[in-house]
Amino acid sequence: MTSVFSADGKNVPCTVIEAGPCVVTQVKTVEKDGYKAVQLGFAEAKEKNTSKPMMGVFKKAGTTPKRHLAEFKFDEEYNLGDTITVDIFNDVQFVDVVGTSKGKGFQGVIKRHGFGGVGQSTHGQDDRARKPGSIGACSYPAKVFKGLRMAGHMGNERVTTQNLRVLKVIPEHNLILVKGSVAGYNGSTVLIEK
Repeated sequence: MTSVFSADGKNVPCTVIEAGPCVVTQVKTVEKDGYKAVQLGFAEAKEKNTSKPMMGVFKKAGTTPKRHLAEFKFDEEYNLGDTITVDIFNDVQFVDVVGTSKGKGFQGVIKRHGFGGVGQSTHGQDDRARKPGSIGACSYPAKVFKGLRMAGHMGNERVTTQNLRVLKVIPEHNLILVKGSVAGYNGSTVLIEK
């Protein structure tokens, strides 16, 4: 993340995303595939790390191997091998950004769900300050209900951040600046949807 100054002098936090150039590697049609979509490839990959079936897809599109592939539904018609740049966001005000959140491993209930803990640790609570407390009822129903907030794996999930304002599009560097933060670590791959 970084920040830019708006026209009225306010410091606005924003995220800089490299958006393109993306190459059309496949065109899905209703007649052949049952739905209409365009598959885009982003970021160069080595030929030795690409499988032979995928090399056939890239050669058919007339492009070098790509590391990341994603499908999008477009209103416009695109042909195999076309290049899509960040210019498609020039007249867009809001976008949705899909990313994978940072993985935090196995976490307790205080960090994962924001539990308060025991508090002042009085009355013999010297070893349970960050524990969840009671988790179930008595002999009836004699089980722990599904969905109870407990300790467990945190992060590393697909997260969609909706309605981020587009602050600026820099076409010469294929950059787009969106207000606020997006899920993922620095350098991770995200999807931008109109």
